[in-house]
Amino acid sequence: MATNSSPPATTSEGKPPTKGTKPIVSGRRNPTAQFSVYIGLLVPMLALITAVPLAWGWGLSWIDIGLFLVFYGISGLGITVAYHRHFTHGSFKAKPWLRAALAIAGSTALQGPVTVWVADHRRHHAFADRLGDPHSPWLFGTTPWAIAKGFWHAHMGWNFSRDVSNIDRFAPDLVKDPLISRIDRLFLLWTLLSFAVPALLGGLITWSLWGAVTAFFWAGLVRVCVLHHVTWSVNSICHMLGTRPFTTRDKSANFWPLAIVSFGESWHNLHHADPTSARHGVQRGQIDISARVIWLFEKLGWAYDVRWPPRRRLNRLADRTSTARG
Repeated sequence: MATNSSPPATTSEGKPPTKGTKPIVSGRRNPTAQFSVYIGLLVPMLALITAVPLAWGWGLSWIDIGLFLVFYGISGLGITVAYHRHFTHGSFKAKPWLRAALAIAGSTALQGPVTVWVADHRRHHAFADRLGDPHSPWLFGTTPWAIAKGFWHAHMGWNFSRDVSNIDRFAPDLVKDPLISRIDRLFLLWTLLSFAVPALLGGLITWSLWGAVTAFFWAGLVRVCVLHHVTWSVNSICHMLGTRPFTTRDKSANFWPLAIVSFGESWHNLHHADPTSARHGVQRGQIDISARVIWLFEKLGWAYDVRWPPRRRLNRLADRTSTARG
């Protein structure tokens, strides 16, 4: 099988070089695709709302918690290490088998096929907090109402827009990759497995149908919803609140309370200052689980050409600004 094991070259904005003036969006989702978006976002959210009374009285076991953490880790790192740092920004290169595994892991987060996710995120970097950014919280002004509207839009409202980021403009490298195209076409399969595998394991471990049901609920539906909101919080909160020790052209900020659950993605200011860096948490005490996973891949020989940020570059970026609060 012919594969492209090297991530694309990217500009300082985190997007690949493009030719011509292709439009930002390539069209609008058809009704079927739009309906699937509503189902994929709202059903897990309803599950999370239901989870509160269930957790209080019944329906939650240590097995469910364990499975939740395992599959949250797989799908969450599939977004942060795979979709974000590898496929979008080329922070490291990976052997073909790892590249495939990363794309599948990211697909289990139910945040869209890899090419769609990458196109949206490269577009975000190309127009960060300006017109054209698909999920900036600053598109409506700075009045209290505009800020509230902007938060909703950046957090999850943008997902309901029918506009489709132009993949040919923002992710042409992935479109041409036979391996990634094949994984993209099987996105429905990865979605089904994302729910079926936890349920199967829950049933086998407890040897009961009820164990399968509760695992499906907690490690499937609730896990997907929690991960959605953590990812969206980087889009919303991390462009509104926090510290900004590095120079950027936007309002990206570090928000430490999200660091562990986002696997290091909430050290968002450095990411926008240096998008291709494999490490986002670069200051003392900044936990970056995704960077440690990439480091482990490198030590095992599975990843190479990792773009660790040189200290002199970090000093140069920091010297041009001072810490500020949003």
